[in-house]
Amino acid sequence: MTSWRADAPYNDLPSLPPPVDVETKKVLKLTIEARASLSALNQATSAMTNPRVLINAIPLLEAQASSEVENIVTTADDLFRHAEDEPSADPATREALSYRTALLEGARLVSERGIVTSNTACEVCSTIKRHRMDLRTGDGTFIGNPLTKKAVYTPPSGRSTIDQKLSAWEDFANSGEGLDPLIRMALAHYQFEAIHPFDDGNGRTGRILNVLMLMSNGLLNQPVLYLSRYIISRKNDYYDALLAVTAEGAWIPWVEYMLDAVRATSVSTLSKIGRIIDLQLALKAHIGSSIPGAHVALIDVLFEQPYCRISNVMSACEVSRPTATKWLKALVDANILVATTMGREKLFVNWRFMELLTSDESEAGGAQDSLF
Repeated sequence: MTSWRADAPYNDLPSLPPPVDVETKKVLKLTIEARASLSALNQATSAMTNPRVLINAIPLLEAQASSEVENIVTTADDLFRHAEDEPSADPATREALSYRTALLEGARLVSERGIVTSNTACEVCSTIKRHRMDLRTGDGTFIGNPLTKKAVYTPPSGRSTIDQKLSAWEDFANSGEGLDPLIRMALAHYQFEAIHPFDDGNGRTGRILNVLMLMSNGLLNQPVLYLSRYIISRKNDYYDALLAVTAEGAWIPWVEYMLDAVRATSVSTLSKIGRIIDLQLALKAHIGSSIPGAHVALIDVLFEQPYCRISNVMSACEVSRPTATKWLKALVDANILVATTMGREKLFVNWRFMELLTSDESEAGGAQDSLF
């Protein structure tokens, strides 16, 4: 194994694939399970009457969790509240909203190019940080305990070294030596984090690239895999497993961790889709009785924009402001929505949908159990 020291730039970081056979019996079994779960999620998303409900919501939840991994803490309520009004948000919320923008922009780039490239990584990181992010040019970045100043890992240094290693990463990410795309994603994620090509934003960029790799390989049609929630719930395991690859060559436990993340996240999101559909049907019936003759697009806008503005209803339903206001007030009176304010603007919250989105699966049913 290549020599490595935590306090020295890891310029000898080997290229992929790793020198060990990662396709063990257990890894292949986990791969089959993860693929089946991911396929079911992909099919369910495609079959949704209005997939924008999920496309709008999951990237925001992913943004919150991935930012929290980096100790940038905001709330789902703040994210949805400011989704259409970033300037009024606090810095942590704005940074998480930038992650959402980067994820959606990355998905667009993959749709256009068909592959994930080093340029994709640069564009994603630049969107997260809100300014152009180029490859590091200085000495290796310190990763360790800020109090004791003890290094845990020092990534490669030197622009030419980083450029060469990122180019090799790109080649592997898009070919992968015949490995299953899920295994390739796990290996490529470690490698990207080990290269640590930017001065900041590497972790969030790497987690977006995971989703983009699955999309580029046809395993996911939309960026609706909420991987960071799994990671934040097992944050120490995530960082321990990453470091163990470097320090001990422990590739197989790392691959197993990432495969289980895909499986568990797919199962969880698939369950959410079922609950969203149930809630949509229930609310549709009650909206019909509360507002006879309401536009069919009203139910869509309440789920696409769970913090709904009067202007959202006016645009989606092509109605006047008085009509939109009357409808929303009727839904507040029926306890379907809750009215709140942000500055001088009134917002109408689809509170059951927000509860559903932010609940753990162990809490499943809470929003439905409290229906009317």
